[in-house]
Amino acid sequence: MEKTQSNTLARKRTTATLSAGGNAAYHNYLNDFADIEDPVKRRQLALQEIDNAKFGWYHIKSILVGGVGFMTDSYDIFAINLGITMMNEVFWDGNIPSSTQTLLKVSTSVGTVVGQVGFGVLADLLGRKKIYGCELIIIIVCTILQTMCGQAPGLSFTAMLTFYRIVMGLGIGGDYPLSSIITSEFATTKWRGAIMGAVFANQAWGQIFSGIVSIVCIAAYKDQLKPAYDSAHCGPDCKRACDQMWRILIGFGAIPGLAALYFRLTIPESPRYQLDVVDGSQVTHNSNPSSNESSNSSATLSYDNKDENIITNEQEIHVQKHSSRVEEIEANETSPLGKTLTTPEAAPDNKASFKDFWAHFGQWKYGKILLGTAGSWFMLDVAFYGLSLNTAIILQAIGYAGSKNVYYKLYNSAAGSLILMCAGSLPGYWVAVATIDTIGRKPIQVGGFIVLTGLFCGIGFGYHKLTDGGLLGLYIVTQFFQNFGPNVTTFIVPGECFPTKYRSTAHGISAASGKIGSIIAQTALGTLINHHCARDGKPKNCWLPHVMEIFALFMLLGIFTSLLIPETKRMTLEEISAKYHDEKIPGYEHLCSDAPKDDYPEENDFGTEYNQDNEYANDIEIQDYNGTNDYEYENNNLHNQEEEDEYNNRSIIETENFNKN
Repeated sequence: MEKTQSNTLARKRTTATLSAGGNAAYHNYLNDFADIEDPVKRRQLALQEIDNAKFGWYHIKSILVGGVGFMTDSYDIFAINLGITMMNEVFWDGNIPSSTQTLLKVSTSVGTVVGQVGFGVLADLLGRKKIYGCELIIIIVCTILQTMCGQAPGLSFTAMLTFYRIVMGLGIGGDYPLSSIITSEFATTKWRGAIMGAVFANQAWGQIFSGIVSIVCIAAYKDQLKPAYDSAHCGPDCKRACDQMWRILIGFGAIPGLAALYFRLTIPESPRYQLDVVDGSQVTHNSNPSSNESSNSSATLSYDNKDENIITNEQEIHVQKHSSRVEEIEANETSPLGKTLTTPEAAPDNKASFKDFWAHFGQWKYGKILLGTAGSWFMLDVAFYGLSLNTAIILQAIGYAGSKNVYYKLYNSAAGSLILMCAGSLPGYWVAVATIDTIGRKPIQVGGFIVLTGLFCGIGFGYHKLTDGGLLGLYIVTQFFQNFGPNVTTFIVPGECFPTKYRSTAHGISAASGKIGSIIAQTALGTLINHHCARDGKPKNCWLPHVMEIFALFMLLGIFTSLLIPETKRMTLEEISAKYHDEKIPGYEHLCSDAPKDDYPEENDFGTEYNQDNEYANDIEIQDYNGTNDYEYENNNLHNQEEEDEYNNRSIIETENFNKN
């Protein structure tokens, strides 16, 4: 008790500077330890709170807020496919040009590519807090504006709708890197993969939501649609119904975004970005028993072996919410050796420039990781979006296509797509979420690409031998392994495997590579399905089997790009940065490739080490244990010596007695 009081009196009182932001979905951990002047200790305590937290409602709320963008993205993809069919009846009398149809579908992807790279760079330059929420505002506004588009003598409906969809794509693209890295930086280490996967799995709920809204709209206008037994007989009532339906369908996509906007705008700055980039609090750790002095900008910890108290120069700890935890850590900060922690002056700007970015990733050791994440995402999305080329045929196989009646055509298309999604995609997402922190990212991704290579080969080479039921089965299994495989992992790994100051930019580049692959699949490869079919007198889609074979080649290449990515399962983000990017982070210097061979983790004063039982052990406690162990070792030696002396004396006495006898 007296020691605690003396420590408290020895501290210099400081005034805490609180940071803005914080809500029920994203807690402001920095404010919990704002009164700790030492940046090393403040960093340690804040990150331990995040990494060691148990999974609970707090994480579920962050999943819902972070997943809104992906729900909107998948909702829009589903809605625009059915919406174009409705627009076709209104503006093109059932004969929409294929080029116009492709333009409306691909326009969002074009904007997405720009948004992924642009917002990714901005989040690293300006911070997560200043950017997060802006992309959602863009999505909401452009979604509403799309519903107001119309035809006029001086204005093209196609041009206006394409423009709004491109701008909306900017917001959707920005959500990829932002939601990924923010979720990663706020997630507990043990279940970080599952939390990030659950955010991405909102794509499935977006498709379900879109399918339900579609079916409700079509059922509501059944009386106006059913009399039109084909597009040529879709009269004024039918056109009006179709015009209102596509506007309602597209407009509903803004509702989830409105529900989550407040939480995104009030998010606190990511503790890792604030500490690593804004404060520039990367520290150089130097262990030297003979060092007793440091520069004026250093915080020196000296140990008094007589009373085992720590005297901290110009440091004060005044934590209200977590004071007990701080006292516990301070109580264990004793060591038989004197050590010096050198904390350089806070860098005015630790943000990475483009020169720094390319200098870092220009080295093969680091660049191969970016090549692995970007290349794998590209290979996947070529086939992921290309698989939809089979949807019309699959719907025909299950009896949900072929009708010319406007009502049944729209209803069957919505219901059939919903059935296929629930059969394959939805289970795949959640099996990946359930197993990714136990199996690991890399095994799931590599295994997924291997299975997909075989499935696409089966569809391509055996296309004409497969029955409708066989093709349906392969289609569903392929959807399952796309999601229980590279579709989920290509999103998660880039959000973990890069240093804080590069993380958002690198994730944006990886995601943009994937969208470029989807554009290629929908344009260049999509047009090949009818390659020379009419000229050679063959039926429509005659080249579809060969396109599936091309997709199998991309899946094969994805296996090799996946070998370049690291395994990040149940490692802290600091461990990953130190191990794979040689970042000098307090407590993790031993993981760097240039670390001395005798630089063991137990010699660090700060930081955490993940043990074999996947539980955290403070290095400070390890030091205290080592100090106690030395003391016990000396006592044991003394005890053994006393036993030996007693045994010798007893032997001498027995020998003398024997001689007397």
